[in-house]
Amino acid sequence: MRPIIGITTSIENERQSVRLEYVRAVEAAGGVPIILPAARHPETMRSVAGLLHGLVITGGPAVTAAMIGDLPADLDDVDEQRLRSDRAILEAFLGAQKPVLGICYGMQLINASLGGSIYADVQRQLQGSTAHSEKRGAVSHPVAFVDDSWASKALQTQNLIVNTRHIQAIAEPGQGLVVTGRSMDGVIEAIENETGDILGVQFHPEAMGDPALGLFAHLVERARQRMGGDSP
Repeated sequence: MRPIIGITTSIENERQSVRLEYVRAVEAAGGVPIILPAARHPETMRSVAGLLHGLVITGGPAVTAAMIGDLPADLDDVDEQRLRSDRAILEAFLGAQKPVLGICYGMQLINASLGGSIYADVQRQLQGSTAHSEKRGAVSHPVAFVDDSWASKALQTQNLIVNTRHIQAIAEPGQGLVVTGRSMDGVIEAIENETGDILGVQFHPEAMGDPALGLFAHLVERARQRMGGDSP
């Protein structure tokens, strides 16, 4: 059986949506992609988590939990229903030690959930940082990954040119997380835990093709290894 991988969604005007790139990336990696509901009640999401083997937390607006500074005018706060839903399923996955891939907002949510902090506007708050958002004229930049990290092994490289679509960024990593990727100006671009079951990146691998899609292959392989174990 192929691993079942849940994909979170954005919410706008009472509509859920997700870019097809996420679905295609999971499918290409050998997983079965399932679009998740943004349920009102945490117990619903905990039940949903029990049906899944892996989780992708997709990009989105701002994460204000554990945020340093004030939200800039060109960044919207996350929808509260999405936040409740994402938190509930993430907590279930963390508790069950099931694999999670966090992308942009997803990486920041993982970090905040594990006690880390987030810059509200990294360009203004981290000395020497340049623009990292398309809204501010940035398109791409190089990232250097730690040798022998889970990220570098998944990507099969220590250096990669990535897209850049974020205004926030991680200030301090959460409990059990280590920084394994940075841009040239020092912005944190990748985090992971010791086992490789938690992996977060600030860029959008679903929109980059190979070798970035190796991050989805890593998630699916970790999920395959844990199939048949305890559910959250």
